[in-house]
Parts: sequence; structure tokens; C-alpha cells
Amino acid sequence: MTFEQIYWLPLCAGVTIAGLVLSFLAFRRRGAAAGMRMAAWALLPLAAYLTGALQSLWTIGATIVSFVTSLIFNPLVWAGVAVTGLSVVLFVASGFMRGRKLKLARDGKPGKAAEAPAAPQQRAVGQRAGQPAGQAPGQAAGPVGKPAAAAPKKNNDDDFSDIEDILKRRGIS
Repeated sequence: MTFEQIYWLPLCAGVTIAGLVLSFLAFRRRGAAAGMRMAAWALLPLAAYLTGALQSLWTIGATIVSFVTSLIFNPLVWAGVAVTGLSVVLFVASGFMRGRKLKLARDGKPGKAAEAPAAPQQRAVGQRAGQPAGQAPGQAAGPVGKPAAAAPKKNNDDDFSDIEDILKRRGIS
């Protein structure tokens, strides 16, 4: 069926009238906002006919339907879809490979890092894995000679003082 074979004015007017009746009911039941929103949607079919946009929408819909039917029933199109999928896989794989290459170039060559691993520190008997050497098993980890309670308290007049402290502890200034 072509665009010219359909009587569009009565169809669009009927859909608009039905929508306006439903918008009146929505206005009475759910309030003015719902009624106005429904009226706005109801006026779109008539507006599409009067502006000529309806024929453009019909053409777009017919083109999409013909594309989908040719896609489903044509093996040549399926070959094109397969080649497109292969292309996407190659793009993604090359992106991962490039990312690894850039990371290795930035960090240094992998051979040097693998050849010289850091020597593990020997622990004393009863010492935990994360505890520094030379510290008693029951002693808390912290700077030697300074108790944790003696940390200087700063005046919190500035909103960013906490953030500045965190950045300084991490070596960012």
C-alpha cells in the first residue's frame, strides 16, 4: 500500500479527536497536567498531516521495513554483517594491544622488572606480615619515637584542611 492510497486526513482527524476525548477524561481524573500532556500528544497526528511530515515519516518507515526484510532474506547482506562484526572485533583487539604496548612503554621494559624482584624482608618470630622489621609483635605500626596521640591538631577554619592533610600524607603537594 502506498502513501497515496490511504485517506490520511480522516484518519489523523479521528486519532486526534479520540485523543482529545481521552485527554478530557485524564484531565478530570488525574488533573490539569495529565490532561494537557495527553492533549499535546493527541494533536501530533493532525499536526504531522498538516505540515507534510506524515509523508516523510511514512517514507522513513517504509525504508526501514524494506531494509529489514532484505537483511533477513538476503545471504549477501548476512555476509556484510559478518564482515562488520569481524571489523569490530579487530578494532577492539587492536585497542587492547595498543593499550598494553603504551603501558609497557610508560612503565619500562618488562624484562628489567621481571629480572630484579625486590628481596623479601625476613621477619622475626611472632612478627606479622605487614609489620616493619625491628618492631615488637604487640607494638602498633607508626613512626618510632612519636606516639599517635601527639599528632598536631590543626585549626579547621579552612574547609580544605582535611583534604590538604590527606594529600600531604600521600606525597602530593
